[in-house]
Amino acid sequence: MMLVNCNWTLGWALMLLGIISGALLGLFFHRKDFLGGYDAWPRRLVRLGHIAFMALGMLNLIYAAGPHPAIPLNTIISAALVFSSVTMPLVCLLAAWRAKWTFLFVFPVLALALTCVLAFWSSL
Repeated sequence: MMLVNCNWTLGWALMLLGIISGALLGLFFHRKDFLGGYDAWPRRLVRLGHIAFMALGMLNLIYAAGPHPAIPLNTIISAALVFSSVTMPLVCLLAAWRAKWTFLFVFPVLALALTCVLAFWSSL
């Protein structure tokens, strides 16, 4: 149950980071040349990181608020969700900085897929 509490806390922290990052992006979005322009790779990846904060924050809150039968899978589900929630926005920022880092997306995506598969399996 300890990790589920971590999901709750992380969920709210990610939501706060999503709000802060959105506010910071909002200060400069009106500039046509901001991060290379609207369609530029860095700007798209930074926006994706902002959305990742919000979406994964909500997913952590939903998971933490849901039922958790006492099964060992819950620890793996919770840990994989925490891992993907922390690494996805980080990889977005790294890939925005240097496109060569895009290969790192495989790690948070696989962790998120594992989360979904195991959460579905444990709900049966």
